[in-house]
Amino acid sequence: MHAALTIAIMGGTGELGSGLALRWSRAGHAVVVGSRDAERAREAAQRIGHGCRGEANLGAAEAADIIVLAVPFAAHEETLTQIRPAVRGKIVVDAVVPLVPPKVGTAQLPAEGSAAQIAARLLEGEARVVSAFHNVAAAKLHADERVDCDVLVCGDDKDARAQVIDLVGQIGLRGIDAGPLGNSAAAEALTSVLITINRRYKVRAAGIRITGIPDAEAPST
Repeated sequence: MHAALTIAIMGGTGELGSGLALRWSRAGHAVVVGSRDAERAREAAQRIGHGCRGEANLGAAEAADIIVLAVPFAAHEETLTQIRPAVRGKIVVDAVVPLVPPKVGTAQLPAEGSAAQIAARLLEGEARVVSAFHNVAAAKLHADERVDCDVLVCGDDKDARAQVIDLVGQIGLRGIDAGPLGNSAAAEALTSVLITINRRYKVRAAGIRITGIPDAEAPST
């Protein structure tokens, strides 16, 4: 049995955020959908069901044990600024990919190295930033089946990485400890590679699997 947590998902109105909300709420956690618009957050929470509730971003962050960022890159820094007063001592999981339209199939990392490193700079001294969920198709999270996909988890705090890896396993994926936060650049860039693969092979949900790790390490759900 896992201890129930309150998980706030900034961008929980979107496809990735709502898929994570659905999975974690089914796993027994209290999920708060966050949005710039509180009414949109409440409407999304009602659609997701399973006891989810919606709040404006700051209120959602204040209520949470763990905060997840699943917003578009264009809203990344604004959202971090909004929630900064509520993140002290918490884990912030950054799932944001620095996609730059219209060339989203080409990796275009920011000068700071990665979205996760931007988050670490803006939240320095307040939160432990971990990156994850960059390479999981939202459609797979919404499907009522086990997801055959690995999740690269990066962060400079070993205990925070381990806690996020555990949360990944609880929703039917396998979390892989991918080392320090600087390595998030590789995971974020890989999203553009997967977008290109989806287009070339006419599929919707290409993902990654890391070979050489025993199957026993995979989650059972």
